[in-house]
Amino acid sequence: MLLDIRNLTKSYTGAEHPAPVFTNISLQLAAGETLALTGESGSGKSTLLHLIGALDQFESGEILLDGVALSTLDDTGRAALRRGPVALVFQQFNLIPSLTVAQNLSFHARIGGRADPDWIATLTNRLGLTDLVARYPEQLSGGQQQRVAIGRALALRPALLLADEPTGNLDEATGDAVLDLMLSLVADTGAALLLVTHSQRVASRLDRRAHLSAGRIA
Repeated sequence: MLLDIRNLTKSYTGAEHPAPVFTNISLQLAAGETLALTGESGSGKSTLLHLIGALDQFESGEILLDGVALSTLDDTGRAALRRGPVALVFQQFNLIPSLTVAQNLSFHARIGGRADPDWIATLTNRLGLTDLVARYPEQLSGGQQQRVAIGRALALRPALLLADEPTGNLDEATGDAVLDLMLSLVADTGAALLLVTHSQRVASRLDRRAHLSAGRIA
């Protein structure tokens, strides 16, 4: 298994008592597999994605990525994880406004020492961004910005792509086009994909589904 989540527990500290998000959940994802994670708002889907991406910490259990236990990583190791084996795409695009499309596309790969100009050029072409490389994020539509965000993540050639509602801010037609591109590129690179979505229609496009509800995965 590329991703192996074992008996994971996460709580948020409230004013009086810790509020459990989920308790003793387990989930596996094989290399090259795509999985949709569904659930109601507040069920902990994004929290789980953040834990897998080493953006937050859990109380007990374990997350293993390609056999490496995330609990053993220090801050440097957690940052290195997000510059290579794991890449993230968010609903809010999170592009750097002062950088052009070309600079945004190569940013994470460059700081992670994984920049490959030929691969970035391929991504630019596949994502339909060739004529937009000199523009800044504010000069792009929502769909174009999300394509840049996907390209920036895949420029790392990650083993695992984590996507949190990547089409949530887009209209249906644009969202479908963005999802098509993401799934095609993920298939070509051999990356695994864990995608959080509220949409059953989007979820149906992936290999498997898991549903998070009342702190449990079904």
